[in-house]
Formats: sequence, C-alpha cells, structure tokens
Amino acid sequence: MENQKLITKLKTIISPYVQDEAAFKALSEQTDFVSDLKINSANLVDIILDIEDEFDIRLENEDMEKMLDVKAAMTIVNNKLASK
Repeated sequence: MENQKLITKLKTIISPYVQDEAAFKALSEQTDFVSDLKINSANLVDIILDIEDEFDIRLENEDMEKMLDVKAAMTIVNNKLASK
C-alpha cells in the first residue's frame, strides 16, 4: 500500500488514543506511539486490534512487540498485506 494512504489510515486508527495532540499533528514515520504520542500499553493493544480489523490481517505476538512506532507499523502491515 502506498505510504501516504497507509499513514492516513493509521492516523485514523490511532487518533482516539493519542494524548499529545501536537505530536499527533506532526506525525511522521519516526513517531513513537508511547514516547511521542503518549499512548499507554492498554491502548496499544486496542490499536493493534483496530489495525487487524481495518486491514483484515492477523498480527502475531512478535509483530505486536515490534509495533512501537509508525514506521514499524507500516512495515508490518505492508508485509502482512503482501503475504495475503
């Protein structure tokens, strides 16, 4: 999936959980979910479930452990979509 489209979809998914609006407005591939957006670990699980639903993919535990920033999320989603 094209990077900009993927970032737009990810922004929609993570927006309800963001605690730092300024960081969210400046979101880039380098944005970290926890340290930049102040998303707590319980909400990270919600985001992962929302990503699975949105893209109709299944994330394994190792994928979830790596999904700490926008770039990692993009890589994992694209890899899962490519292997469908």
